Amino acid sequence: MDDQPDADALFDRLDLGEYETTALKGLLTHGRSTAPNLAEATGIPNARIYGVLDELADRGFVEVIPGRPKEFQPKPPAEILDRAVENRQQAFESFRAELDELREPFLETYQPRYQRASEDRSPAEELFHVVDVGKPSESETRSIYRDAERTLRIMTKSFEYFERVRPALETAVDRGVEIDVLFVHPEHLSEHNSEIQAEIAGELAAEFPSLDLRFSEKPLPWRGTLADPSMDYETGIAIILVEEKDIPLHLRQAAVTENGSFVAGLNRYFELIWEYESVGSDAIETL
Repeated sequence: MDDQPDADALFDRLDLGEYETTALKGLLTHGRSTAPNLAEATGIPNARIYGVLDELADRGFVEVIPGRPKEFQPKPPAEILDRAVENRQQAFESFRAELDELREPFLETYQPRYQRASEDRSPAEELFHVVDVGKPSESETRSIYRDAERTLRIMTKSFEYFERVRPALETAVDRGVEIDVLFVHPEHLSEHNSEIQAEIAGELAAEFPSLDLRFSEKPLPWRGTLADPSMDYETGIAIILVEEKDIPLHLRQAAVTENGSFVAGLNRYFELIWEYESVGSDAIETL
């Protein structure tokens, strides 16, 4: 039961201010009330209480009961949740409509500028762009997982970032994407990383039986993910992190490439290690 989410955590997702949250909790707890009575019960300043309640009414979380004085009745909790979803959907539709209205002038202005700037790029800039290791690289990785159509090849030490990319990996599994995960053999890892690897590899094997797992017998010079390589060198995307032992992880960058030839080369390297220099999980004692 300790893992159960806190019910009050829901209020953090409603985009309410502190007073609005306090007022809504007060109404749900104590029921229908006038503004002065609610202010007294919750400690919300009298000068703010009507504005707070009007905001809750505008969001559809509270019903205004006419009278002298008027009263405020909270909607049932289930209706509050439904209205919160509806509010978010309406906000998104408004945002999309605004973008659609601005699309044509934006493209007319910036597409030619982008094309001119692209013509001046060096070959290296066409081959790669870089992102910081951490949240930016994990965001790129999730995007690659979500967009993969045929294959994903993952090279990793212990896949310690798995939980942060799990939902995107699950969507790839659900779409039937073929996924191979190549770990570094635990004998090349610290005890701590080896324990992490054993836990995550075991979890992958149990929850995603369609995944193939193997362990490289030698340390890997790079690690990362590549998706949808083709031997005609036309498609594919990869994010790679080169091994640099003397540089802290938070100071490093990962390279992202959509160059089909380069991705095909990375895929060929992966296939050779997978076939000739790796072992299955049954050969790893820690599993």
